[in-house]
Amino acid sequence: MDFLTLFLTYLCSVLAVAALLCLCSGRQESFLTRSVTRASQVLSLVIPSQLQRVTQQALHRLFHTRSCLFVVLHVALQAAVFGEYTCEVFVYCWELQFHLLLLLLPYLLLAGNLGCFLLCSRANPGTVTKSNAASLAKVYAYDGVLFQRGLVCPTCTLEKPARSKHCSVCRTCVHRFDHHCVWVNNCIGAGNAGVFLLYLLSLTATAGAVAAVTAALLVQVLLLSNAMHGTYLDAQGQEQPVGIPLLVQHLFLTFPRIVFMLGFVILLTLILGGYCSFSLYLALTNQTTNEWCKSRRFGGSPHLPSQPHDRPLVYKNIYSKGIWRNLKEIFNPPTVLERKKK
Repeated sequence: MDFLTLFLTYLCSVLAVAALLCLCSGRQESFLTRSVTRASQVLSLVIPSQLQRVTQQALHRLFHTRSCLFVVLHVALQAAVFGEYTCEVFVYCWELQFHLLLLLLPYLLLAGNLGCFLLCSRANPGTVTKSNAASLAKVYAYDGVLFQRGLVCPTCTLEKPARSKHCSVCRTCVHRFDHHCVWVNNCIGAGNAGVFLLYLLSLTATAGAVAAVTAALLVQVLLLSNAMHGTYLDAQGQEQPVGIPLLVQHLFLTFPRIVFMLGFVILLTLILGGYCSFSLYLALTNQTTNEWCKSRRFGGSPHLPSQPHDRPLVYKNIYSKGIWRNLKEIFNPPTVLERKKK
């Protein structure tokens, strides 16, 4: 029971941290940000300055420069999960005569996910250049709040089209910028937003399918072993029915790697499912992650320099055209000609 207690404590801690990150992600000055800042200030008094510089350089290289490290980690995690699934779960399920299509479903979803991953990582997200800056500026209207006409990117020295943003990692402006994804090592913009949404959906479905097949295997093992209907003797020598903790302990002792993998995949499915729901919400309302974050932080800055201070500035999403048209725009970005026809 010690290992089981430790694992459950670890699982609850990870879930609590994930929930805290989700709650604090939309705030400009969140409790989490203040805590990390204060902790770093305290640690700077103890940690040697040379070690601080090395740590800062490593973090800068990981999160502010293009690196394949997270891509390698992404592939390694998938390989580890499917290696365990193939070597143990698939073999046991085959012996228990599970339906072949159910066993092959995770592999089919994995193939689709890898295809979307390659397309998303290699696609042009919508780089703004000198040759297309003028035409891209005509695709979306400036809302006057988040995006204003006439602003020039100080790095690219180009007038920024509406809904674009400069990515410090890729060192270029991206049209309809959403965010920079370290897992695909590419920006998410107008050119690959649809493929990225399919990538998220297929990744979530893959994790869910592996979790479902693995859970079905463990339930079938319990049913066949009659452990769910057994009894045990307590400290007073009385017979007690086998409860859930003992069943979980039994599974840990019998299939430790399978149970650990199932816990990891379930946690991954919950996190990916939440992120998928958020991404679908953005797609159906025709927003980007960049615009959503800016609109939430907008309450701390009620006036822009170009706006009169006696008039309250209200943000309104002018790009939403209805659920169906918004979803269609994700997979078929509008061009200048299409906007003129409308």
